[in-house]
Amino acid sequence: MKPLPRVDLKVGFACNNRCLFCAQGEKRSGCGALPFPELLRRLAACPRPAGLVLTGGEPTLYTSLLALVAAARRMGFSPIQLQTNGRLLSYRDRLAALMAAGVEEVSPSLHGSRAALHDGLTRAPGSFDESVAGIANAVASGASVVTNSVVTRQNGADLPSLVRLLASLGVRRAQLAFVHPVGTAETHFDEVVPRLPDLVAPLRAAREVARAAGVTLVTEAMPLCFLRGMEELAVEEIIPRTTVVDLDGQAADYSSWRVAEGKAHGPPCECCTARTRCEGPWREYPDRFGWDEFVPLD
Repeated sequence: MKPLPRVDLKVGFACNNRCLFCAQGEKRSGCGALPFPELLRRLAACPRPAGLVLTGGEPTLYTSLLALVAAARRMGFSPIQLQTNGRLLSYRDRLAALMAAGVEEVSPSLHGSRAALHDGLTRAPGSFDESVAGIANAVASGASVVTNSVVTRQNGADLPSLVRLLASLGVRRAQLAFVHPVGTAETHFDEVVPRLPDLVAPLRAAREVARAAGVTLVTEAMPLCFLRGMEELAVEEIIPRTTVVDLDGQAADYSSWRVAEGKAHGPPCECCTARTRCEGPWREYPDRFGWDEFVPLD
């Protein structure tokens, strides 16, 4: 059965991390939080039935989050997912209140298997310990949990250890998402964007760790020519069709944008047998590095 369409609602851009790779850039300085009535209006304008993802910024900082979740549930959105850095989920009472209000899925993030690596990427000392506790609490709560880890130059070699840590926390679904070089990640491009060929061996090792631990592992924005023999990791074909309601309140078809504008195909893709099912890399990558690394599948 195909998943329901999904609405991605930005509640504001305040965040208690300052990640080197943040795609939202400095939006926090322009809009920490949107007014509650405006968010209700935006939700009411969205088509249903649909799933809902509450994002930011960091949505757990939004003071009216419980009321927003409850309102979304009354409107018929389901499942309701919270996309979060997981730090405030280290407080079990907050997590319990969110689930009671209607949160069914939790997507916390972790970007390294040790504090020095994760905290260095988030530029928030102590965030590793809080996020790890938040993930453990989310798993223990019975919520549906799928973690997200942004793959960067700093943590590429750490991916097997990261997946091993996630498995030890009870995570059974994990995503490794190649950094999108926009926002803060564009500013720090040379520091945070890894070369795709350098990720092949760590991804293969992470895949074996996941298999041994019973973890369903997927990748996002990893072209299939870098997933030879492990093409099943690519998540793009099962991502629900997503409408993003961003800062300006306009509803945009993110799924179409991602394929038509966000990512790119180049000369090597023309003769690749995976051309019709591979979205290609984020276009900023070949704009900087070219297409020589991309070898078509035959």
